[in-house]
Amino acid sequence: MSLLRYSIPNGFTALSLLLGVASIVTTQLGELELAAWIIVWCGLLDVMDGAAARLLKATSSFGAEFDSMADLVSFGVAPAVLMLNAGLQLGGIEYDTAQFWVLVVAVAVFVLAGAMRLARFNLASDVPSTGWFAGIPITAAGGGLVSSLVLVLIRHPDVAESLPLHLYMPVLMFVLALLMISRLRFPKARLRKSKAFNAFQIVVVAGVYYCGITRSYPEYLFGIGIVVLIAGIIAGRLSRDS
Repeated sequence: MSLLRYSIPNGFTALSLLLGVASIVTTQLGELELAAWIIVWCGLLDVMDGAAARLLKATSSFGAEFDSMADLVSFGVAPAVLMLNAGLQLGGIEYDTAQFWVLVVAVAVFVLAGAMRLARFNLASDVPSTGWFAGIPITAAGGGLVSSLVLVLIRHPDVAESLPLHLYMPVLMFVLALLMISRLRFPKARLRKSKAFNAFQIVVVAGVYYCGITRSYPEYLFGIGIVVLIAGIIAGRLSRDS
């Protein structure tokens, strides 16, 4: 029974890792939209992984390390590969030009920052948990913003054509990398004293699951990602409660 209890959250983690690999392969085959949705699905599994571990009281050192490895692939490497190919297919960036190499450096820095962010998080795993992250989580950066942005650009090609994506894409990846390794306080998704805040979290998560399962409304995913990012940073600056 104990083995089964731990296998359930680790099973979600394993599936997320495999889907991350599937996203990378799918991106390389040119199917950017499906690859982006796969990353969104990894995010849904990540939520289920954490919820199952808490409900079943099946947290472990192995589970924490395994989860980090899966997160690096699914929300670090996969979004980086997706953004690089999106730059080529949607951003008008030509291979082996200065713009291409700038984007390569940007996505590499994004993956490096994500790895550093996860390593720092694991080092602090023995410290009593608070309601805040130090820096934005890689799941929000890669799983939330990068994948949903690519989906929006695919769904709205006129918008993609009107924007200087060769500038915006690397800037976005550099900014997200900086936010991940920063010491900014960012709220964890958990129940708090405020009923309004808890209701907001439930509505957001329900909306994300609906969009992910039905592969619809990427605009909602990107919009809510921006709102949560900005609101979380502001909340971290204003609040000093644990």
